[in-house]
Amino acid sequence: MNEPTTRAAKRAATAERIRKAAQAEFGERGLEATTVRAIAQRAGVDPSLVIQHYGSKAALFAVAIELDDGAVDDIEQHLFDVLDVRLDEPPPETRALVRSMLTAPEATAAMKAFLDERTRNLARASDAPDAELRAGLAVAGILGLTVARHFLKLDALTRISAEDIRAVVRPWLVETLKVDGDGPTAP
Repeated sequence: MNEPTTRAAKRAATAERIRKAAQAEFGERGLEATTVRAIAQRAGVDPSLVIQHYGSKAALFAVAIELDDGAVDDIEQHLFDVLDVRLDEPPPETRALVRSMLTAPEATAAMKAFLDERTRNLARASDAPDAELRAGLAVAGILGLTVARHFLKLDALTRISAEDIRAVVRPWLVETLKVDGDGPTAP
């Protein structure tokens, strides 16, 4: 890998190292237990650089937990893709957000905004009168599965293969989004 040569490139590389270190720390310890010093140590920088780049631990947390919300053309396939991702070990930014969402107002707000947007996007893909409710249930189901499998480590969900869980959850997702035998359609 090429080392950055310009001052701006070096600064960007340092900021990215700090962000990745923060994701790992927040994911392992949550917002409250993570320190700027621990993030700096993991990133291999002085703690003052963490503050210089991000301003505060809370501001860094907000950047570290940003989740991808790319466009979706095929809603059903998108939900299956999300399910597949959630059955695997969550990435650091997801671990950080989920671990902290009930104790840190910043994480609560970020998770709510992210899931509200996911719900709205999913509901827009249907003309059902209760599309928002159905979309909310699908989103909540996947969130619940993520928490139960990876954080609570529920026996029933950790002893079984991801493929066996998919076999049960995929039809449930499709059925949740169906109205009069019609599945969701792309926007």
